[in-house]
Amino acid sequence: MTTRKLDRRTVIKAGALLAAPFIVRPLRAQDNIVYVNTYGGAWTATERKHFYEPFTAKTGIQVRAVEPVSFTKLKAQVQSGNYEWDCTALNMIDFLQATSEGLTEPLDFSIINKAAMPPGAIVHNGIRNVILGTNIVYRKDKMPKGGPQSWKDFWDVAKFPGRRSLYAQAPLPLEWALLADGVPRDKLYPLDIDRAFKKLDQIKPHILVWWSQNSQADQLIKDGEVDMIGMHNARAQLHIDQGVPLELVWNDGRTDGGAWFVAKGTPRKKLAMQFIEFTIGAKAQGEFCSVLPYGPSNPEAFKFMTPEAVAKSPTSPEHLKNGYVADAEWITPHIAQIKERFAQWIAT
Repeated sequence: MTTRKLDRRTVIKAGALLAAPFIVRPLRAQDNIVYVNTYGGAWTATERKHFYEPFTAKTGIQVRAVEPVSFTKLKAQVQSGNYEWDCTALNMIDFLQATSEGLTEPLDFSIINKAAMPPGAIVHNGIRNVILGTNIVYRKDKMPKGGPQSWKDFWDVAKFPGRRSLYAQAPLPLEWALLADGVPRDKLYPLDIDRAFKKLDQIKPHILVWWSQNSQADQLIKDGEVDMIGMHNARAQLHIDQGVPLELVWNDGRTDGGAWFVAKGTPRKKLAMQFIEFTIGAKAQGEFCSVLPYGPSNPEAFKFMTPEAVAKSPTSPEHLKNGYVADAEWITPHIAQIKERFAQWIAT
């Protein structure tokens, strides 16, 4: 009887030892995974092909996508210490807000090669990612003789009659109103808020729809519900590539980037830093922006893009000289006040 008990104990101990590696291995695998918060759809599919998979092939570190991008989730996980993801890219205003609230991890320059970063790429605790353009877009079939070529033209309802649509959130409409009122692009900031609202009063009766979601802007111009609109270049370009008769106007275009950063306190911050550095590389950015018509923040990326892709990029030298760059550093501390005033204005 004693022998049997010892045998059973031995078997149990042996079983425990055999089982132990199966418990440990997933933990080790977990240590070699970085979780990236991403937007989904074509954006994530393109990231996967040109960021995630090449990064894994180079480093052996696995990448998992977590959707959707959420400032609220960022704040919640930093406060709770329970992390669903390690790094993300937010628009510059949200990124600066996150930094001011202590939600971002300082960059680790023992991992990130600061000397190899493009000029101006490092912003506080983040590194600039691809650049978005926002432009005048009009229907060529509705305006065969040509549509507005500036925000001044967009405001000229006599010379350019037609159904119009603008974005329903500040500060974009305020910037466009000031450009329409003759403010030079390089003198736009600090925004003259009172002057902007006076100019907005002129166009307000002629705006058929104030759009609030990108998908709404897409449908409005694609289906011909409006003849001209202010919208993001990448979405307009995809419609053009699909044969929709649109003209994208680069003059007076706005460029506005975002930044990659690591969530404060994540236990996988070193892996996340490696991933971010990879995404800023010229080849990775060039290939990403060849698929989706965004602008690389790394000028060397143009070497990995076709002339056709460069022509669609909001950060091509030709387009940059005819547009303006959003001043997120000025906008961020003023955004709450501006949004509140604009919301009251649009509701009356």
